[in-house]
Amino acid sequence: MISTEQPEKAIIVGVDMLQSDASAGAEHSLAELASLAKSAGAQITGEVTQKLKRIDPRTFVGRGKVEELRVKADDTHATVAIFDDSLSPVQARNLETEAKIRVIDRSQLILDIFARRARTLEGKLQVEVAQLTYLQPRLTRQWSHLSRLRASGGGVGTRGPGETQLEVDRRRLRERLARLRKRLRDVERTRAIQRNRRTEVPYPTVALVGYTNSGKSTLLNALTGAEVEVADRPFSTLDPTIRRLRLPEGTTVMLADTVGFIDRLPHTLIEAFKATLEEVRTADLLLHVVDASSPLAAERMEIVDRVLDEIGAGASPRVLVFNKTDLIDHTPRLAAAYDSVCVSARTGRGLGLLPQAVARFFSGMRHEVRVTLPTSRSDLVAMARRDGRVLSEEYEDDRVTVCALVTAQMAGRLRKAAAIG
Repeated sequence: MISTEQPEKAIIVGVDMLQSDASAGAEHSLAELASLAKSAGAQITGEVTQKLKRIDPRTFVGRGKVEELRVKADDTHATVAIFDDSLSPVQARNLETEAKIRVIDRSQLILDIFARRARTLEGKLQVEVAQLTYLQPRLTRQWSHLSRLRASGGGVGTRGPGETQLEVDRRRLRERLARLRKRLRDVERTRAIQRNRRTEVPYPTVALVGYTNSGKSTLLNALTGAEVEVADRPFSTLDPTIRRLRLPEGTTVMLADTVGFIDRLPHTLIEAFKATLEEVRTADLLLHVVDASSPLAAERMEIVDRVLDEIGAGASPRVLVFNKTDLIDHTPRLAAAYDSVCVSARTGRGLGLLPQAVARFFSGMRHEVRVTLPTSRSDLVAMARRDGRVLSEEYEDDRVTVCALVTAQMAGRLRKAAAIG
């Protein structure tokens, strides 16, 4: 991992696979890698790029670029090379041997950032599980005493202890993973209980999703008055934050801010963060927030769609929200090209349109329900009046018959109270 004590000097390495439309994408991807590296506390001292028809199975880049990397690392005193693509354990090991520099790839960098950002117990457990899962197939020949044995020529009497130590390390890693996963399951059960309790409250849920750094947290703060940390950096939000939002027609929804997605998000992270991403899967509506000022907005929208498919939320209804429109001058074209809401969470431009769009969605999902309740449950009647539309109220003795247009959650709660009462 990148040192937290002082900026570690890093060289970023990218490859353009010589596809007709890949050059611009490769350039932006490398710029994003630089942003990720800076977010992890690195100081970029150099850049190495190469156009390739096919990847070198030994070192990913060609032999000449490996030598260029070694020289540039010597000249700039860099201590780590960060590759924009995933490296196999063999490629990483060969690169470190030949370029004389520590090597990590994009996945390791993202895992490192997640480890820095995690604040809750669940987040920390999820990140460590992802890191150990990523490390597991890369454990072979990672240990210095084994390197010394190979350097001395190995031979009879030298392989056994090394193999034994390696197996001990593998076993310890497996045992640590098993303990972490058990603790994570316990934490996930607690989260599931909390989520079930929220479903008893008759408020629909709306989740903010989008590419990292698209402005979701700023939007949450602007809409609800929350004070979620906002920073111009990737993955400033890992743990979900949930706030109430009252819509123009009177309905209240629970608005959740979730972790941002990114191109080539490590699968181990998606697996580890399934409990957190459950907020996305179970939401009644997704607000897909897009950075309208990004030249890669369309590509990033596709990436988010792919991740949503992967976590089982691909079919969830959503409203497309173009954010950061204060940074562009073609907002009308965006509105015309997409069925969307255009806002600036930073300046407040168009912000009132978003709750209206959410209200229109839920107004089409209201259920007419007619129930008879004890008058002692006036709290439910008041809730139906506040968060829905009461069509009629008829009082007789100690009973009240209510006809109302309410959300599915509220309808279920009214029917349950009527059955008990």
